Amino acid sequence: MKFKAYAITNEIDLNKIASRCNIPKKYTWEEPLILRDEFLASILGHQAEQFQQIMIFAFGSIVFINIAPEDEPKMFNYLKSIKPDLDLKNAALYFDDYELREASSSGEAYEELHFTDEYVVTPHFQPYHPELISVVIAKSVALERVEEQIGRILDRVETMIDRLEKANLKISDRELARTAAGIIRHEYNTINYLMILDKPDITWVNSDAGLFYEQMSDFFELNDRYEILKQKTDILNVIIGHFSSISHSIRGLFVEWLIVILILIEVFLMIADLLK
Repeated sequence: MKFKAYAITNEIDLNKIASRCNIPKKYTWEEPLILRDEFLASILGHQAEQFQQIMIFAFGSIVFINIAPEDEPKMFNYLKSIKPDLDLKNAALYFDDYELREASSSGEAYEELHFTDEYVVTPHFQPYHPELISVVIAKSVALERVEEQIGRILDRVETMIDRLEKANLKISDRELARTAAGIIRHEYNTINYLMILDKPDITWVNSDAGLFYEQMSDFFELNDRYEILKQKTDILNVIIGHFSSISHSIRGLFVEWLIVILILIEVFLMIADLLK
């Protein structure tokens, strides 16, 4: 089975898609929307094959399973009709592909799971494999998207530090607020949207599924990347706190000098009035 994952936006309303496809179900953040059979055929414009499906995640990732490359734009355009602000030009900016192979059918003699950068070989195919692989690579590309965005914030903060080194202490509250909001947004995206620390329901009731998910997550370094991202955001929060303190100190100093000047002016006026 061939998987292609794209991180195309920050958030996708799964219930809008379900309603458009006449799927009688309410979706939460924890579960993906799976399109297969007649629902998938209505989007692709032709009959869907047995193992073809598309998984859409609320945190903005979409995974194509055994979907031909020429059919992918049909799904993107379909999402565009539901989410008009979707940027299709950069749809392939955050992308990854992977394969699931079964040892018995591929001629590879593996009695245990075997991971490579391009595929995983399992001794025996299990129904939970496609879902768990999709979840992991969907989170992986979404993390890549967040990592790139947090990199932009780091560049912005570096510019602010350069200005500070040149004794340019004028940093507006609006600039600080915009930078802080970007940091908070990415923290919210990784913790609440991506749910890196949460595991799919199947892993709680099936120990083999749980083990497979943990091995997949470790191979794609989801937890390590999340911890690095958390460290970066923590550092950024500390830096923004320092900038805020400096900014408030400068404003406080300005107010103090203004008060002193006003007192001096008042004293000068009193002296001038006495000398008349």
